[in-house]
Amino acid sequence: MALILSCRGYTPKFGDECWLAPNASIVGDVICGYGCSFWFSSVVRGDVNKIRMGNNVNVQDGAVIHCTYEKTTVNIGDNVSIGHNAIIHGATIADDVLVGMGAIVMDGCKIGSGVIVAAGSVLLENTTCEAGYIYAGVPAKKIKPVPENLKKGEIHRIANNYNMYAKWFQ
Repeated sequence: MALILSCRGYTPKFGDECWLAPNASIVGDVICGYGCSFWFSSVVRGDVNKIRMGNNVNVQDGAVIHCTYEKTTVNIGDNVSIGHNAIIHGATIADDVLVGMGAIVMDGCKIGSGVIVAAGSVLLENTTCEAGYIYAGVPAKKIKPVPENLKKGEIHRIANNYNMYAKWFQ
């Protein structure tokens, strides 16, 4: 069973049809919508500030979501995929975003709708990602617009597939 801990008077809250892997850890001031999934060894720590997640968000294996005490919060929109071993720290992510495997998103980043953050990329503190673009590199830079086939073929496909995968375990 997943580790769900209260901290500083806050207990995580989950919408309907969420799935938590047995070794996922969700702590403190975390609120998520329906259809979210928290995969093996993922950590969502709302101990130092709040974390808000929309609907159909998947936090894949080994990913970490955290914030900075009394400084930053995490806000994640709907249909967002946080790839394996990615780190989201004190950032805002709009709807329909794919954060690739091993990517790092630092405090104060703002990721617009329809963005793909490529695997292994690092978004430095306070980076703003314009809606509808691919960002890649260390540090990450705007590369090109997200082609229509990647919006449906990657961003939406991955978010919907993780919703389906979670149902296999329910």
